Amino acid sequence: MMPPTRLAGILIPAMAFLSCLRPESWDPCVRVVPHITYQCMELNLYKIPNNIPTSVKKLDLSFNPLRRLSSHIFSNFSELQVLDLSRCEIEMIEDDAYEGLNHLSTLVLTGNPIQSLAMGAFSGLSSLQTLVAVEINLVSLEDFPIGHLKTLKELNVAHNLIDSFKLPEYFSNLSDLEHLDLSNNKIQTICHKDLQVLHQMPPSKLSLDLSLNPLDFIQRGAFKEIKLHELTLRSNFNSTDVMKTCVQGLAGLKINRLVLGEFKNERAIKHFDKSAMEGLCNLTIDEFRMTYFDDFSEDVINFFNCLANVSTISLVGLYLNRLEVLSKDFKWQHLKLTNSKFDHFPRLELDSLKKLVFTANRGMSTFTEVKLPKLEFLDLSRNSLSFKSCCSRTFWGTTRLKHLDLSFNDVITMSSNSLGLEQLKYLDFQHSNLKQASDFSVFLSLKNLLYLDISYTRIRIIFHGIFDGLFSLEVLKMAGNSFQDNSVPNIFKALTNLTFLDLSNCQLERVSQAAFGSLVKLKSLNMSHNHLLSLDLFPYKLPHSLQDLDCSFNRIVASNRQELQHFPSNLTSLNLTGNDFACICEHQSFLQWVKDHRHLLVGVTQMVCVKPLDMQGVPVLSFRNATCPMSKTVISVSVLTVLVVSVVAVLVYKFYFHLMLLAGCKKYGRGESTYDAFVIYSSQDEDWVRNELVKNLEEGVPPFQLCLHYRDFIPGVAIAANIIQEGFHKSRKVIVVVSQHFIQSRWCIFEYGIAQTWQFLSSRAGIIFIVLQKVEKSLLRQQVELYRLLSRNTYLEWEDSVLGRHIFWRRLRKALLDGKLWSPEGAADAESSQHEATITI
Repeated sequence: MMPPTRLAGILIPAMAFLSCLRPESWDPCVRVVPHITYQCMELNLYKIPNNIPTSVKKLDLSFNPLRRLSSHIFSNFSELQVLDLSRCEIEMIEDDAYEGLNHLSTLVLTGNPIQSLAMGAFSGLSSLQTLVAVEINLVSLEDFPIGHLKTLKELNVAHNLIDSFKLPEYFSNLSDLEHLDLSNNKIQTICHKDLQVLHQMPPSKLSLDLSLNPLDFIQRGAFKEIKLHELTLRSNFNSTDVMKTCVQGLAGLKINRLVLGEFKNERAIKHFDKSAMEGLCNLTIDEFRMTYFDDFSEDVINFFNCLANVSTISLVGLYLNRLEVLSKDFKWQHLKLTNSKFDHFPRLELDSLKKLVFTANRGMSTFTEVKLPKLEFLDLSRNSLSFKSCCSRTFWGTTRLKHLDLSFNDVITMSSNSLGLEQLKYLDFQHSNLKQASDFSVFLSLKNLLYLDISYTRIRIIFHGIFDGLFSLEVLKMAGNSFQDNSVPNIFKALTNLTFLDLSNCQLERVSQAAFGSLVKLKSLNMSHNHLLSLDLFPYKLPHSLQDLDCSFNRIVASNRQELQHFPSNLTSLNLTGNDFACICEHQSFLQWVKDHRHLLVGVTQMVCVKPLDMQGVPVLSFRNATCPMSKTVISVSVLTVLVVSVVAVLVYKFYFHLMLLAGCKKYGRGESTYDAFVIYSSQDEDWVRNELVKNLEEGVPPFQLCLHYRDFIPGVAIAANIIQEGFHKSRKVIVVVSQHFIQSRWCIFEYGIAQTWQFLSSRAGIIFIVLQKVEKSLLRQQVELYRLLSRNTYLEWEDSVLGRHIFWRRLRKALLDGKLWSPEGAADAESSQHEATITI
């Protein structure tokens, strides 16, 4: 055992050395874009790290115990544009703390317990546009030294201790101010003298949010002749009487948008009375929105008389039972009624209304005809309504409808052929119960209709002329319905412009040869979740324009290979997963066709055998023709040939590719890499690679150049040669996207094996593992080396949530930045192409 004196002699110098190591000396910040963007969040920093370059433009220091901002603390960062100091325990900001930040446009101080704010604290911010000072213990706007910030557009001082709405005189200097958020403060009264400065500001420009302040009085005339863009008063009043007084106090206000009401989870008024809204008659309003009031009196609707000249009305979460008393002379153009309660459907007669949204309401069961002669947009979805004698111009009282949504309702009885609705372009009935839809040509007059959804409407297709008249239709969705004799007849003859057709989950067993003959522009056909037994039923008549065919989850056993050759030449995607494939010698031509066209098949590795029992669950790609009966001579020769070829192939593979790697490392070892990373992935994960990995890395800041086989490999060169020469030799790193598809793909495992050799031969190489989804350990153990590496090394795991995605991209960028050379000019160019970050609290 080491003597105590000797141990102390070793530990004391070591502790002294470690105490000298400050966080800033470790280069702790993440260099998102070198010299431009730095993230130093939650690093326990007590001052700005010395290694932040003076050229930085975006700096995030949030969640560090800075505690005090001394004079000229940021003077070295004259190019700074965005500075985030959220929750840095700042208690004091001295004069000239931001002096020299002439380009700063966004400053965030959220969550700092500021006790001392010098009068010159914000001096030098000549370009500031957004100031977020939420939850900083601010007591008064009078004491907030921002009067010189003439470029300020947004001021957010929500969640503070402000108890007076008196806007200081310096607000007259803020001529560019567009949004002032004072929500969740302590303001109780608003007097005429508090708003004098608003008369000196540009009209109809300022949006003001006073929600969650305990208002009990607004002096009448306080807002007289004031013009605002928007005023929000939500969850402000503890009684209807208080609300009445305050609404009357708004008399004389001219406003583009007024929002009154409560939040869904912040209710104070238990019993609402119409008199609370009488004061609205004294306002000039363009758009009015009311939210979440319960227990209206029966004649409360009378308060709408004060809103007769409003262009847009939005009512959310209310109890309205007599909306039909509205005068048809009201000037409303847009009306939205959502998540409210009605005793019955309102009988509306509004001559000027162009758009009506009536969704997710409750309390009524039957639709009542309306008279809306100028209506163009009608959304009645998700109300559980019944419609009798639908649908014609007399039913809606208009001939101008272009958009009609009746989805997710109850019974809809089709009793007319849509006369008077010739301008309709969008029609949605999905998940409603359509009656008599297949008795006659119910859509005959809809010659301009582009979109029709009758999915899951319980229709049984009998009448062959059901779609007559739909000459312009491009999208038809009719999933979840049924056909006579479970067969698709020739009912699409009029749909010559159709590009998308959904026939999934229709219990189909057969398709007539002429069913799709007239669909000359069809690009996508969904036949999934049916009872088709073979693909031989309809290939000859499929349109040549077809690109995407989904026949998954049927009962397909096999198909005649000769007939499969007649599939459209433009077909790029064929889904056959979830079928009952028989992996027997009788169907070996079809099984071979599957192997030969694996590039065409979606989820080909998920195509498994159902018969015979000894092959059940085995991938179709695993079927071997050699298992079929042959003569002994043929079998012997075949086996011997296979063995010889296999041995030769193994030897050639073992030495040829390693020699290519070694030669390439010598050739490219001293030069700069063309790509930042070569991506190894399964073709089944290509959507994720294209939409997530490529988009976020190549279009992000900084941009990274990825090597992708479908884009960067040289045509005419062998795949293996492309992998080695274009993939490994010209890339700094390798990204391996691990998934169940990856482990089951022999080609992916081959690429991974080459990557291991490349990493061994090249000193600068690095492999980054991304686990795209949870992989069963039993499956992972089949690849022993990969299993060991994932067990012993840190890897990235994809998580599809807001926080998970943020952490994932941050860690991946940091890994790719390691060893990457940047020029200040290139970094600046990359940064300048990005939009400025928007701060949302």
